[in-house]
Amino acid sequence: MTEILPGVHLIDGIDPSPDFSTHVYLLKDPGASWTLIDTGLPGAYEKVEAYLTKVRVEPRSVKKILITHLHRDHVGSLKHLAQKTGARTFAHWIEAAYLAEQPKYEGPGTPPAEPFRVDEVLKDGDSVDAAGGLIAYHTPGHTPGHTAFYQAERKILFSGDLFFGHGSGVVLTPPEYTFHTPTAQISARRMSQLSVDALMTYHGGPILSSGGAAVRKLVEKL
Repeated sequence: MTEILPGVHLIDGIDPSPDFSTHVYLLKDPGASWTLIDTGLPGAYEKVEAYLTKVRVEPRSVKKILITHLHRDHVGSLKHLAQKTGARTFAHWIEAAYLAEQPKYEGPGTPPAEPFRVDEVLKDGDSVDAAGGLIAYHTPGHTPGHTAFYQAERKILFSGDLFFGHGSGVVLTPPEYTFHTPTAQISARRMSQLSVDALMTYHGGPILSSGGAAVRKLVEKL
């Protein structure tokens, strides 16, 4: 895929295997700049750079990199892409501490291969000047500082690993990769209260219309 919605690109070729879909998103900001949400596994930066070349976006036009959470399939290429683009990096303050290995993360899922210090820490409800305005929602459960990003005007939710795309719907993040499933369920219920059209999951999906309905259907089963 390429531009799946106006100004929203799903970067081609990030998947480490045919059976495992991984979605790094490139978002157009007002003006000439761009924003990345997550960065893929180590080595995925090659695909990101190739995609930027394909769509004629200069790497230095990427001004922000937003991180949903610390797992290596999301931050494996963070250091390289931050250096290549010069972008400022953002994460929830809890995830920022784990990314810096202060303390080291010892929960399920693979932690970063090396410490990384983000430029700006976020808290629940913070606004990020990207893609026409994003709201950072703390959605813990999958990891302690997991964060979703919501574009209210366009009703787009970038949900990270809170939800996994599954067929035409979504499922909650699998328990074996989740720090605390009951907390993830609470986060899912909270996100079900948002008005969501497009649901941009990181694995599986995305759901380009009626994403909120898919989330509410899931929550009814919890």
